Amino acid sequence: MAARTNARRAAPFGATLLSLLVLVVVAGCGGGQASTAATCAIRPAESSGGAATTAAGELTGRTEIATLAAGCFWGVEAHFAALPGVVDAVVGYTGGSTADPTYEEVCSDTTGHAEAVRVQFDPDVVSYEALVESFFAMHDPTTEDRQGPDVGSQYRSAVFFHTPQQEAIATAVRERLEEAGAYDDPIATEITPAGPFYRAEDYHQDYLERQSSRF
Repeated sequence: MAARTNARRAAPFGATLLSLLVLVVVAGCGGGQASTAATCAIRPAESSGGAATTAAGELTGRTEIATLAAGCFWGVEAHFAALPGVVDAVVGYTGGSTADPTYEEVCSDTTGHAEAVRVQFDPDVVSYEALVESFFAMHDPTTEDRQGPDVGSQYRSAVFFHTPQQEAIATAVRERLEEAGAYDDPIATEITPAGPFYRAEDYHQDYLERQSSRF
C-alpha cells in the first residue's frame, strides 16, 4: 500500500489508549474468542427519519445509514464512532447467504458474510462522501479478502450502499483514488447493494471502548 501521512492532534489519555487498541485490532482480530452470547435478532440496515441524540447530547435532525466493511469490525466501529456527526455505530454481519449467523459461523468463512459496521450519521454534520473517504483512509483497500494477518472473505473491504446516490458517491471516491494513484496496488473494495444486516453478539458491541475503560 502506498505510504500516506495523516495529521494527528494531541489527544487525552483515554482517546490515545483507544487509538492504540484500534491499532492492535488492525494487527490481528482475536478470531479464536469463544462466544458465550446468543445471536441477536435481525436488525435490517435502513435509513432513519427520526431525531437522534449525539454522544454530546446535541439533538440532530434527519439521520442516514452507511454500512461499511474494512476487516475486523472492532477497530472499524471505534473509528467511526469517534467521528463528529456519527450518532451510532453497530457491529454485525452482512453480505452473506446464511440467516442470523453466529460469530463462529462467520469466522468459518462459509456464510459469505463480512464483518461490517452500520453507521447512523447526521448528514448535516458529516456527509456520506466524507465517511467513505475516511473509510478508505483507515484501512488497506487493496488486499482482497484480508486485512493484515486476518484472512478470509469475512474481512473483505466493502461498501454496502443503501441508495443509488450512495452507490454513485462511493464509486466516484474509489475512482478518484485510483486515478490519483493513491495506492501502489489496485483497489479491491467491493461496492455492492446493502442486504440484511445481522447485529453481532453483545460482547462485540463497543468492544474497544469497553477494553480502554478497564485501564
